[in-house]
Parts: sequence; C-alpha cells; structure tokens
Amino acid sequence: MAAQFQFVMRSGPTPGATYSLEGDQIVIGRDSSNGVVINDAEISRKHSRLTFQGGKYVLEDLGSTNGTFVNGQRLAGPVVLKSGDVVSFGEQIVLMFDALSVDAGATVISSRKNAPAPVIPPSAQVVPPPPNYSTPLVPVKKNNLTLILIVVGALVLICVCVGALWYIDQNYLWCNFLPFLAGCGK
Repeated sequence: MAAQFQFVMRSGPTPGATYSLEGDQIVIGRDSSNGVVINDAEISRKHSRLTFQGGKYVLEDLGSTNGTFVNGQRLAGPVVLKSGDVVSFGEQIVLMFDALSVDAGATVISSRKNAPAPVIPPSAQVVPPPPNYSTPLVPVKKNNLTLILIVVGALVLICVCVGALWYIDQNYLWCNFLPFLAGCGK
C-alpha cells in the first residue's frame, strides 16, 4: 500500500485547487519554476520547501516575508506534516495537507441501498501518529489595536497637560488659576 500526498487549498486565489505532492524536494512559492506555484502577493517567490524523509514530508520556511504556519503556529524550524494539518502562508493562503493511502490491488465498491457497511479489519485501519512536541514553534503574535489606541491617547493627554502648564507659566497666569499661592494676595 503506497501513500499519496496532496495539498487542498481552503482559502486563497483558487479555493478547492489540489496540488499533488511528488518528489524528494518541492519548493512552494510564486515563482513558476516551483513544484507548487501559488500566484498571490502574500507568497514569496521561494516561500517554503517540502522534503520527503522516511515516508513523510517535512516542511520548512525559506525566510519568507509573511511566514509559514502549521496549525496556527509560525514555523521556527522544520516540521513533519501529518494528514489533516492546516498549512498557512501569510494570513490569507490556507492549505490542508492530506496523506491518502492508495492500494493498487483494491477494487471499487459500488454503493447499493440497504447494503451493509463494509467491515474494515483492524490491520487495515489507519492510526494517526502521536503528536511531535519536539518541533520548534513560535506562537502567533497579533497587533492589539485597543492597546495601541490607549497608549496614543495617554501620550496626547500628557502633551496637552504639559502644553497648558507651559502656557500658564509663560503668561504669568498662576495667580488666576491658583489664587492661594504665596504672592497672589489681592
């Protein structure tokens, strides 16, 4: 039984597009010479690389501007892909990685109404491998617009206060605003 690998685009310029993955090294990017070509501004010319090792594909970012993500985590090093992993390039391009098992000797089962469901022997059932927690991942950081607005507002308020105090001091208006000060008696 041989495994066949593919990417299916979930969002991006061509949703639903399928990219069959064949070969020991596949470069993903905008450049037409790549094994997987995605023509979008968020994709670098040579964005990332898939390397086939030990029957599995390993994904690594090639120093792209917008980053490569697996299941929402930005890559900081090579990561082994598992069937069902969500691979993102930048914020808009999302692909699903699928590892399909293909049996060349299998026959097609036609569906009939009221036919019993086929029984799959335990030896033929696919069990996903345990998660690999040793892969280095960097959490995604999002800009917090509320925090930025609060900081900018505080800076504007401080500038207004300093400007008002400077104006009062330059025009000798202290006694108008604070008549209880020494030397302000009338």
